[in-house]
Amino acid sequence: MMQRLNIGLIGSGFMGRCHVHALRNAAPTFDLPLAPSLELLADVDAATAAKAAKALGFRRSTGDWRELVVDPAVDLVEITTPNVLHKPIALAAIAAGKPVYCEKPLAPSAADAKEMADAAEAAGVKTQVGFNYLKNPLVVLAREIVASGEIGEVIRFRGIHDEDYMSDPLTPWSWRLDPAGGHGAVADIGSHITSIARHVVGPIEAVCGQVRTIIPRRPAAPGSRETRPVEVDDQAQAIVRFANGADGTIEASWVAAGRKLTLTFEVTGTKGTVFLDFERMNELQLFTRDQPRGRTGFKTILTGPEHPFYASICPAAGHHIGFNDMKTIEVRGLIVGLAGGPPPSPDFREAWEIQRVVDAIVRSSREGRWVKISEI
Repeated sequence: MMQRLNIGLIGSGFMGRCHVHALRNAAPTFDLPLAPSLELLADVDAATAAKAAKALGFRRSTGDWRELVVDPAVDLVEITTPNVLHKPIALAAIAAGKPVYCEKPLAPSAADAKEMADAAEAAGVKTQVGFNYLKNPLVVLAREIVASGEIGEVIRFRGIHDEDYMSDPLTPWSWRLDPAGGHGAVADIGSHITSIARHVVGPIEAVCGQVRTIIPRRPAAPGSRETRPVEVDDQAQAIVRFANGADGTIEASWVAAGRKLTLTFEVTGTKGTVFLDFERMNELQLFTRDQPRGRTGFKTILTGPEHPFYASICPAAGHHIGFNDMKTIEVRGLIVGLAGGPPPSPDFREAWEIQRVVDAIVRSSREGRWVKISEI
């Protein structure tokens, strides 16, 4: 009988449910060395936790995350709480010697993220951070195309992550707007496009950024006439310089009206270009110069069984995978890594590198200058 991996989940909101879907789907989808088992769920109070545990299928629940991280039956701690809680929970789990699977952004600041990465490495604890867009088979393919030299030397990266879930001025103040939890859109979704930029092109060396708050006040609560000031950014732009000499731009906004998942990137090389938009996340556009005259143009590559992990989800090309499938692939990598396979990725160290870029963009905007990542 396969050994169980007992899961302790902290937080049962949107991402907590995504984690549960992925955990349930991973075992029948992939040949896993460990069987994930929903053991204990923690939430803001005992009643909320009990209700969520029943709905999601956990054996037990608690209203105190501190009980969860030290529970002897919990093998893996998963964190899907507001950002401000990531650090104390992760450090407590690491002190208990337990691996940690945490949602992004890893921490409110790069300094916090580094403390978490250092603690995990010192304790020999394995970690993973939820940048699940990296698990799209076509992002993997784009990275392979770039690394192989198929589009030549990389000269430019353009990346955008735009959504509109905060575009309504009547959307009330929430934990996303709490400066104690870090920055705004530049961290919440800008970290995603930054993770892709690093994954596909390589380390970023310096940035020249601008962040801006578009909606300065929001209702203090749903339907309230009282308002609270917004102290984090709604949108951000940055010129970036990569360590390999390539240039680029990164943009992020959560007030981009009409945009639901415009997570798009384009890598231009001396011999060609690759382009992907996650609103059409199963279609990679590839252009290379070695095409006959009168037949030049981008070709569309559809996801299919020949791409990493797709065949386990669907045997037919072009039938598409989605958001929860990418999360399932992410969980697969985590479980394989915990069982002695390739280390889970991205880990806390890589998440720290991503947070350094985010912090550098904010510092650049405040100080009106180029900021080297090495300064952060």
